[in-house]
Amino acid sequence: MHLMRLGPPGAEQPAVRVDDDTYVDVSDVVHDVDGALLAGGLDALRDVVAERVTAGRVEQLQGLRVGAPIARPHQILCIGLNYRDHAAETGQAVPDEPILFTKSPNTLVGPHDDLRQPRGSTKLDWEVELGVVIGRRASYLEDHDSARDAIAGYVVCNDVSERAFQIERGGQWSKGKSAETFNPAGPWLATPDEIDDVLDLRMWLDVNGVRRQDGSTSTMVFDPFEIVRYLSQFMVLEPGDLINTGTPPGVGMGLRPPVYLQPGDVVELGIDGLGAQRQVVVAPR
Repeated sequence: MHLMRLGPPGAEQPAVRVDDDTYVDVSDVVHDVDGALLAGGLDALRDVVAERVTAGRVEQLQGLRVGAPIARPHQILCIGLNYRDHAAETGQAVPDEPILFTKSPNTLVGPHDDLRQPRGSTKLDWEVELGVVIGRRASYLEDHDSARDAIAGYVVCNDVSERAFQIERGGQWSKGKSAETFNPAGPWLATPDEIDDVLDLRMWLDVNGVRRQDGSTSTMVFDPFEIVRYLSQFMVLEPGDLINTGTPPGVGMGLRPPVYLQPGDVVELGIDGLGAQRQVVVAPR
């Protein structure tokens, strides 16, 4: 299934995408695309969707705002320098173990919402990433098979960064990762059965029509199953948690000279099988 949330910010309703134009409204049978649904309600939901599609009970997507495909998670976890070619462009060594940082859960916004530059920002940057959403409570997972079973699905994310805040203001990366609107996600959450090979997905990102990132999940240092297994050794993962798994090369910081986002810029990005996003950068409030 392709799970979606449609409607105004703060009032999104759960839905399941049928195709590029239509969806099934499931707001009468599930409360939200949240931890409760992901942990135990997907099989029943599949049956409901199949019945409604057969009965022609589909609706038009046109004109509707697309929200983030999951409700605000318990936590957003992020993996740094997880693509060999991205580590090279930043002049840093490929890590021996996953580098972990966090983003505030309230950074989560829809895939086409405006991207707001924070006050004092001088180095606003982009990062197309594969997001992994957890589907069951997980701790001390033993192997990749158990990690695979803990994954509810995959989603496109833009791990927006403010590099001056991240690198030049001392201490944790989270300061450069947690401003409002800094985690566009969606347009849908694809359950694992919708993805042929999560280890071979093309990823791309354009700024103002210029291709900046063109990569593949095949160049990950740590694949999604290892990331989930690894993180479960240090914390309890909850249903609905979001993990951003790193970005391929082509970020603004890595260009020579560096290029950073300004109000009015348009960022477009996507991953095979997971859809595309579009954000307009707006000035600080």
